[in-house]
Amino acid sequence: MTRRLLLTYLSIAVLVLLCLEIPLGYVYSRAERDRMISAAHDEAASLSAFTELSMAVGRESVDLPGRVSECAHRIGGQVTVVGRSGALIATSHSLSEQERRDLLGRPDVAGALGGTGSTDVRVSRIGGVQFLSVAAPVGHETPPAAAVRILLPTDTVHARVHRVWLLLALAGLAVLAAVTGFAFAVARWAGRPIRELQRAAAQLADGSLSGPVTVTDGPPEIRGLAATFNQTAARLEHLLSSQRAFAGEASHQLKTPLAALRLRLDNLEPAVAPYAQASLNAALTETDRLARMVEGLLAMARLEEESATSEAVDLERVCTERHNTWAPVFEQYHVLLALTGDRAGPVLALPGAIDQILDNLLSNALRHSPPGSTVTIDLLHRAPDRRRPTPGGRSTSWVDLHVIDEGPGMTEDQRRRAFDRFWRAPDTPKGGTGLGLALVQRLAHAGGGEVTLHSGPTGGLDVVVSLACAKLPDTSQAFPHPRAPSEQLPTRI
Repeated sequence: MTRRLLLTYLSIAVLVLLCLEIPLGYVYSRAERDRMISAAHDEAASLSAFTELSMAVGRESVDLPGRVSECAHRIGGQVTVVGRSGALIATSHSLSEQERRDLLGRPDVAGALGGTGSTDVRVSRIGGVQFLSVAAPVGHETPPAAAVRILLPTDTVHARVHRVWLLLALAGLAVLAAVTGFAFAVARWAGRPIRELQRAAAQLADGSLSGPVTVTDGPPEIRGLAATFNQTAARLEHLLSSQRAFAGEASHQLKTPLAALRLRLDNLEPAVAPYAQASLNAALTETDRLARMVEGLLAMARLEEESATSEAVDLERVCTERHNTWAPVFEQYHVLLALTGDRAGPVLALPGAIDQILDNLLSNALRHSPPGSTVTIDLLHRAPDRRRPTPGGRSTSWVDLHVIDEGPGMTEDQRRRAFDRFWRAPDTPKGGTGLGLALVQRLAHAGGGEVTLHSGPTGGLDVVVSLACAKLPDTSQAFPHPRAPSEQLPTRI
């Protein structure tokens, strides 16, 4: 805003100066030329009168040379007095024979000797120098007895005009400097409240706004904007407080009744008739599903209210821990859980986010994997991508965390809707809540990552979680995982 206001003020100042100084310069140039012509005309008239008087008393050869030299010295030009017959009566400078013969052919001299009765003003070039030529007749006879010719070099006038243009330019620069200082002060004054609002908005986005913004100066519109911002910030703080209160209360108010309901259903199992056992098992399944749904909703609510920053997380260690935890569970369902890939190094993620991401993805993969199949956790390092900077604004390397199953997979339309809350594919096994992938996407986005779905190599689903590297990883070798030879999968280097 400061730069735009400054450019606006300077543009207006430049436009005003151009509209004032250019006409002023042209007016002065014309006035200086008119003054020079007027001075030459006066000199010619004065010398013409003196010449007439000297010729009347017969002293032209005595008085005129000194007067002509004095006049030429005073005006800094050349003065010549020519008789009616073309004889040179007096001159302030020496003339060659050719110049004397050409003198009568000059239009100004010929006009004056022709008795036009007026002063002839012409601009001519002699020897490459531009002169102002003024010729006046001597006497009132027709034709006149002589003619006076005055040549003034115009360089003096041009130098004066150039000095005036230079003074005008310097004055314009001084005015622009003053306008720049004034405009900068005004722009800073007008932009200070906006900068305060910008800092407050950044603090509000980070969740560190300590209080309302105090804006007591600046334009009325900015003060009104500050008041509106304070109201908005207060409203958001109230909503966040309400959400925090809901998450805290719902965590207790919902989980306790569900736990009690689950316990009562378990206690009913010995007393249920065989024909009702299926209904009891369905009730237990739906109770477990409702408990997982509540946990997922509360996790998403806590994720939305928190403003945690990404940290460096050892991706290999987390993947190894989750592999060791889930491998026995997969064995119970006769599904192999494999871990392969590159040495990824630390990645940027929210604290605990990768654990939750893997838990949700492995739970979904186990639910859709048939017995005898394999679920693979694979790490693949990619080169820096300048089009995908990290939250800090720098380009970095990325690690793709793949969770690949060999289940039925998803169609392209189903993959597009898979991240919608509560959405479940038509052929999904019972027990899912439709919140797992949505929570995975939220957790990845909160840490600056991304989640995409692809078809697996064997027709299953390949979930790819892209995470930014905290530092350049060492991909010289893949980390080993103890496994029986028959279970060993190809390791990508």
